[in-house]
Amino acid sequence: MAWFAAPEYRIARESFLRLLALVYCCGFLAAARQFRALLGSRGLLPVPRFVARVPFRRAPSLYHWHYSDRLYAALARTGLVLAAALLAGAANLVPTPAAMTAWAVLWALYLSVVNTGQTWYAFGWESLLLEAGALAVFLGNARVAPPLLGMWLLRWLLFRVEFGAGLIKWRGDACWRRLTCLYHHHETQPLPGPLSWFFHHLPRPLHRVEAAANHIVQLAVPFGLFLPQPIASWAALLMIATQLWLIASGNFAWLNWLTVALALGVLDTGTLRRVLPLGPDPTYPPPPLWWTASVAAYALLVLVRSWGPARNLLSPRQRMNRSYDPLHLVNSYGAFGTVNRVRYEIVLEGTRDVHGQDGWQEYEFPGKPGELRRLPRQFAPYHLRLDWLMWFAAISPSYARPWFRPLLARLLVNDPDTLRLLRRNPFPDAPPTLVRAWLHRYRFTDARELAATGAWWHRTPVRDYQPPVGLAELRHLLPPGPGAPGAFGTPGAAR
Repeated sequence: MAWFAAPEYRIARESFLRLLALVYCCGFLAAARQFRALLGSRGLLPVPRFVARVPFRRAPSLYHWHYSDRLYAALARTGLVLAAALLAGAANLVPTPAAMTAWAVLWALYLSVVNTGQTWYAFGWESLLLEAGALAVFLGNARVAPPLLGMWLLRWLLFRVEFGAGLIKWRGDACWRRLTCLYHHHETQPLPGPLSWFFHHLPRPLHRVEAAANHIVQLAVPFGLFLPQPIASWAALLMIATQLWLIASGNFAWLNWLTVALALGVLDTGTLRRVLPLGPDPTYPPPPLWWTASVAAYALLVLVRSWGPARNLLSPRQRMNRSYDPLHLVNSYGAFGTVNRVRYEIVLEGTRDVHGQDGWQEYEFPGKPGELRRLPRQFAPYHLRLDWLMWFAAISPSYARPWFRPLLARLLVNDPDTLRLLRRNPFPDAPPTLVRAWLHRYRFTDARELAATGAWWHRTPVRDYQPPVGLAELRHLLPPGPGAPGAFGTPGAAR
């Protein structure tokens, strides 16, 4: 079946799979480090409470059969170790069925995380990782030639990611059509990076060029993926260049990294030989019938399941980041259909003054803006879930209603799991008596302000977000347990 094998995509396949394994490492590392405070049995949105009310058929997960914090940690670490092994090339050292099984196990483990992750995992890059991870199962390893159908499925996924993002912008905020969104976006994006200040202060004509280039790469270039080589490879290279620009400009978890991985899957060795000293493509043995049948069956499944996402692309009421089945096999994507013009940040404070008159000190987060002289840090492709959700909470208090006051309750008892998500706890010896939240408007300083003050940010108080509140009012939001509120251990315990 010469038509089925595509040896010219051996480097493309390997590049995609290795980068996908790296993203899986980031996903499982974040799950292992953050789950206790966010989703654990005493977390802000506990998994046991979720699986008790949501049936398996709506959110398939291993945790419907059994949940414990110890099991969650063990499975997250198992996923991390397995992903690291695949990153190191272990899939090429075993028979093809074993390699397929390894990728399938990774997908099943992460599906269990996403389907019980609730608000903390309600992002398009989660579905993107699962869809790409499911495709990886059917790409094989070094013992079989890359399947042509599988490599074309990567292109179809990349097309939907880019074209969906382009359409949602063009149909959404008018500033994208006026080429002015990037006057604001670098400053108001969820988690700015260390270069975001510099991107924001680029000349406005260059911001317009950025926006226009985005439209070209996301609305026109994707169709080049379906043209003969080397046109498809050049289209993919343009997408990679754009994604690297986005990676430099902010923290968008692994959305851009996975898009780069998909684009790498388009590059054939014929194109790569123009710049790299590559030898001839290897000769692979004829593919086993079971392998050909499994790849063809999965390609047919994707084709059938693509009806919903394809119709969504054509709809004037396009929805971004929507899953069409609980397995997240074929999804719709998009990003930043609207852009905020003003940045608001929630600043959490605590005091030991029982009257709340003075002694207020700020909690610091690792990624979201807070201390004015601290340059934003680079975290992506690692994902800071609480920091990201605090950005949404500043925009819409109703979005944060299920978890915000429980977060304050945990600060009032110095819950060690919660404090591990923060950069600085101003009350390391004993918890505060009161906590509160203020909404501030943040903006980047200009070059003159930076030189004079050393501050990257300027902020102005806007209003009270949460008036001072103590443990008496929030005790009911703490999980039950022996010695509550000491259910978290010693009340003075802190990071």
